[in-house]
Amino acid sequence: MVMNHSLPTNFRSRYQAKNMNFPIRWSTTVLFAAFATLTFADPVKIIFDTDMGNDVDDALALAMLHSLQSRGESELLAVTITKNHEDVAPYIDALNHFYGRGDIPIGITDGEVTPEKSRFTPIIHEQEGGNPIYPRSIDVGDLLPAAVDLLRETLANQKNQSVVIIQVGFSTNLAALMQTGPDTYSPLAGMDLIRRKVSHISIMAGAFTKINGSPHLEYNIVNDIASAQQVANDWPTPVIWSGFEIGLAIRYPAISIENDFDYVDRHPVAESYQLYIPTPHERPTWDLTSVLWAVRKNRDYFGLSAQGKVEILANGETLFNERPDGLHQYLTINDAMIEGVRELIAALVSEPP
Repeated sequence: MVMNHSLPTNFRSRYQAKNMNFPIRWSTTVLFAAFATLTFADPVKIIFDTDMGNDVDDALALAMLHSLQSRGESELLAVTITKNHEDVAPYIDALNHFYGRGDIPIGITDGEVTPEKSRFTPIIHEQEGGNPIYPRSIDVGDLLPAAVDLLRETLANQKNQSVVIIQVGFSTNLAALMQTGPDTYSPLAGMDLIRRKVSHISIMAGAFTKINGSPHLEYNIVNDIASAQQVANDWPTPVIWSGFEIGLAIRYPAISIENDFDYVDRHPVAESYQLYIPTPHERPTWDLTSVLWAVRKNRDYFGLSAQGKVEILANGETLFNERPDGLHQYLTINDAMIEGVRELIAALVSEPP
């Protein structure tokens, strides 16, 4: 196995000083899937729409996107945020800098959903010798584009039907995009721009099996039910839903957090995980499943439901109505695949830049 990665300059010396002994715990199949040299089609163009800061799976998912981009499988065009807290954009920028991609544009929301402080994004304020532990170019209070403006600008500059939007937070930004009119970025109104530029969206939201015998009112839905209903009712391209039950079944390995990130003295993803809920807790991989499907949809890691339409009730409950002309499907997974997908996810998330 040969891995040829370049590290950000400020981390390279510490990386080279470490003993690169990763735990040997992957099956041959998973190792091949994760690390073999493969020939890919054009990279999947990604917009990552996230409520970063509410749960650490968003940070794991962003790390995974960087690893997939390093492999030539995807390209992260922009990150848009649905959590309204001043630390979130600088935190995302710090992660992007850590992975050597500090030029990725970030758009922020002016919504009022989950404005509370995160358990882990405050690591951006830590310093050593007067310098940030995790360098970044965005500071708290910097003027940043509105998420909906960045969505329009990014889509307008891409080829037709080429963009996959991964939504792993609330539907606030995408619902706002749907309502936009023509502007300096595009003469197309929001719905027409979406039809023209978006291939599909991969969304972590809802629940399509009962949890402990009862319908589950999923977090990303219930925090902005009106926007979720608008996306479910009217979004004009295919939508692939990863329900609460999928990430719940695939837990991120605690041993990976404890061992696989020590190629640097301090790693923002591992630190964020431990600040959120420390190991031995194994966090569900909700957002990561939407990333994995979006970039590797043809690898049969997941099954897909029949075509249909998701309906969101007034209380946030999600129902799936099967219909042959429906644009919606949801992910499924069988027990035999869970461990392999879990190890594959850990391998991708923990891969050095």
